[in-house]
Amino acid sequence: MGRLSAAARMLAPAEPLLDHLARLTDARGLFEHALGDVPRPEHGYCVDDAARALVVVCREPAPGPAVLRLGEQYLALCVAATVPDGRARNRMDTAGRWTDQPALGDWWGRVLWGLGTAAAHGPPQYRERALTAFATGAGRRSPDLRATAFSVLGAGAIVGRASPDAATARATALLDDAARTLHALVLDAPGDGGPGDVGPGEGGPGDGGPGGAWPWPEPRLTYANATVPEAMLVAGSAPGHEALITRGTRLLAWLLEVQTHQGHLSVVPVGGRGPAEPPPGFDQQPSEVAATADACARAHDLTGEVRWLDGVALARDWFLGDNDVGVPMLDPRTGAGYDGLTPLGRNDNRGAESTLAAISTLQQARRLGLT
Repeated sequence: MGRLSAAARMLAPAEPLLDHLARLTDARGLFEHALGDVPRPEHGYCVDDAARALVVVCREPAPGPAVLRLGEQYLALCVAATVPDGRARNRMDTAGRWTDQPALGDWWGRVLWGLGTAAAHGPPQYRERALTAFATGAGRRSPDLRATAFSVLGAGAIVGRASPDAATARATALLDDAARTLHALVLDAPGDGGPGDVGPGEGGPGDGGPGGAWPWPEPRLTYANATVPEAMLVAGSAPGHEALITRGTRLLAWLLEVQTHQGHLSVVPVGGRGPAEPPPGFDQQPSEVAATADACARAHDLTGEVRWLDGVALARDWFLGDNDVGVPMLDPRTGAGYDGLTPLGRNDNRGAESTLAAISTLQQARRLGLT
């Protein structure tokens, strides 16, 4: 696929490496930033990253004691960030002091994603604490689309447990409310009937779709874009909202098409992308690639269609060097991800978000037999 040679693909580690993730983690949490590969404690910890790291740890099929200890620290931070009224904090300094106020931003949604994943798929020693904290946070609703989408991923994991408890009841209610929000959102999007009527090959990135319609439910693609159709796929499991599965797959197909350039993945840059802005754009963020891999993996799980495996492979190969600059975005010795793809190469810093994006993408590729 693309211009990545078989020899270059062989450089990918057979198993996602967590060495650099461990280096970024101390006894209190996960450092957000690094200078090169050296952690920068002065910037403190970000719960957003701890929640993503908890998901990554819970995806490991046979985590050893060292990985389980990492997960314990990420879980503890997510639990501590969740306040009794269901909101969440996001930032802590190295002295253990919270430096922000509880709110319902992206981190709230990601905390629910991490807690839901830990409760449903984590090792037994994580589950009760994760379940209790999830039930607290799931009683709230965020007005933000991305926060809602992240929370849906956690709620879907909880509902998948099929256990009749308070957390499942709250997760079911959250999914139902989110499904209504997402359904209204896609129906209100420009175009003939919304993104449900837009499929691959219908129009291109310059005109947005058939007849010049822009099928995305926002005026611009911004960040964590693929998480929106992934949330539609998950929320479509709520009774009465099954149409979201069809709409979500069609919107994801469109998103994958407009982010494929000359045979490789070319994700939306940090400044976003509008209807008249063709690729490539810079700086590209590894977290966008990971979101694409997650959404395509989810679509494959639901449909069994091979085209979604191709999407995961595109994301994997972006990290291995099949991107707009032709430079690897993964350090295969440590599992570190580089912080951004620029027109001249890569940002050499290897922070938590980028490292987790690389690990997550390789995990999905491994799970689907693409390594």
